[in-house]
Amino acid sequence: MPKEESARFFRYFGPLLDALRDLGGSGTPDEVIERIAQKMQLSDDVQNELIPSGQSRFRNQVAWAQYYLVREGLLDSSKRGVWSLTERGRATQLSSDQSRDLYRKLIRGYQEERRAKVVEPEQSLEQSSDSTGPISKNYRSEVINLLLALPSDGFERLSQRLLRESGFTQVSVTGRSGDGGIDGNGTLQINPLVSFKVLFQCKKYTGSVIPSQVRDFRGAMAGRADKGIIITTGTFTAEARREASRDGVPPH
Repeated sequence: MPKEESARFFRYFGPLLDALRDLGGSGTPDEVIERIAQKMQLSDDVQNELIPSGQSRFRNQVAWAQYYLVREGLLDSSKRGVWSLTERGRATQLSSDQSRDLYRKLIRGYQEERRAKVVEPEQSLEQSSDSTGPISKNYRSEVINLLLALPSDGFERLSQRLLRESGFTQVSVTGRSGDGGIDGNGTLQINPLVSFKVLFQCKKYTGSVIPSQVRDFRGAMAGRADKGIIITTGTFTAEARREASRDGVPPH
């Protein structure tokens, strides 16, 4: 393990949690790193300093901070690399001293793990199998009920996370009254040369989205974006689906 004087990445523990809170609870590494640099007012020299491998020292240290916070259970990391706060992480704020204490605690944990006897793979698998409960066959309705129980802003944040997991960047929740039903926006990078700004609308109900709602959303989008997404816990009528892909209008 690195010595404490050289492992200065723990200084980013608190700012990393704060940056994710600012971003709505989740974000891509680039979004989080950019927000940390802004909040800490880091100079270009600090951000551009390189380590022997050629990587930015700042980005490397933030990545180490994320790794340790995942170990502590304050962050979660998806397969797509989206960083997100756990429930503990949402409620946790770390000062410089608290960050140092957390780092020391985690280092002690690593040292104890190295000294501990390695568990046999067969035993680990058996324990995992025994601890797994039955999977509900009605999981779809259970998930829908959970989503419907969310407050409106909670469903918007979940939609924000869903878009990030789907490859969108710079996803912001902007929902406010008088905005034509636009709840947020994001950028979909198709390739290094092509990207699209996409607006999204969240509809948390059990009914079906109808053609007039698609047309209203399209009207709110006019002049602001070429593409839009309606995210709903309900369904879409066949007419609404046809309206979304109708010739001569921006696709949804």
